[in-house]
Amino acid sequence: MSSLRFRRAALIPAAAVTGALLLSACGSDSGDDAGGAEKAGSASKTRQLTDAQGRKVKVPSDPKKVVALSEPTLDAALALGVEPVGTTAGRGQQGVSSYLADKAAKSQVVASVAEADMEKLAALQPDLILLDETTGAKKTVDKLQEIAPTVVTAKLNENWKTAFTDTADALNKKSDAKKWLADFDTQVADTKKKLGGNAGKSVSVIRWQDGAPSVVGKGEGHVGSTLKALGMDRPKDQQGASTGHSEPVSLEKLATIDGDWLFLGALGSKDDSQKAYEAAKKVTNFGKLTAEKAGHVVVIDGSAWNSSGGPLAARTVLDDIKGALAK
Repeated sequence: MSSLRFRRAALIPAAAVTGALLLSACGSDSGDDAGGAEKAGSASKTRQLTDAQGRKVKVPSDPKKVVALSEPTLDAALALGVEPVGTTAGRGQQGVSSYLADKAAKSQVVASVAEADMEKLAALQPDLILLDETTGAKKTVDKLQEIAPTVVTAKLNENWKTAFTDTADALNKKSDAKKWLADFDTQVADTKKKLGGNAGKSVSVIRWQDGAPSVVGKGEGHVGSTLKALGMDRPKDQQGASTGHSEPVSLEKLATIDGDWLFLGALGSKDDSQKAYEAAKKVTNFGKLTAEKAGHVVVIDGSAWNSSGGPLAARTVLDDIKGALAK
């Protein structure tokens, strides 16, 4: 409290001061009470931003209870040191994506990729809700906005680095995201120098599910863009943009998933991926693949490679490639 406020207070009659103290003891919606003015003022500060849907949204300058309803927004928040109070289950999983589970141990699952549980979400009393167009919750933005300020951070198929930066902006951590990305690009450059004889080799990325493969990681997502930055090639049928999150491949065309290296995962943890690999090896002609014969099949944490993408997923992809291919 400033000296000017103290001088003014001295002029107030005793009865008025007593009344003011009683009101203060009961609490104040304005946040102007002497005991908590600074704290309340900080908590009430807001910023206005325009989200990916063109909506102007007032968000808290320092959000304390964030809910992230998509894989990329959860990933981004955790990369920036923010653990949401509520979040989404990973794609094809009951809980948080396994590659994020340790960092999101306290986050309550209140949504799936398909939809959010409004009742569970509201019970958390969030002060900021983040999502993007990779989740079905995008259809209920108006209802979400009634619970807390809601920001749609990215359009479907947005470049993951742009989506990360925009999510960071909603959290008022854009400078932190810039530093994170600079460090990531440095790691990519360092890994590229260490590829040695694997430089420029073809890399196939598949998900093995229900007895057959699906191609994932095409285009400019966190998988495709990282492989491209490393100078890695892709098999012919894995080039160009994807027609969906994944593209099934019939067993009759198993040879089309072959490459110098084959990264294989499942919708789940690395243990799930190992089980998928064991199942794949029993399929006719899988043993004839160049990658399999050369011992170049790499079992991965599918929850990261098959997710909608984010900075921590991209770093997992980079770490897996570095561990397998770098010298």
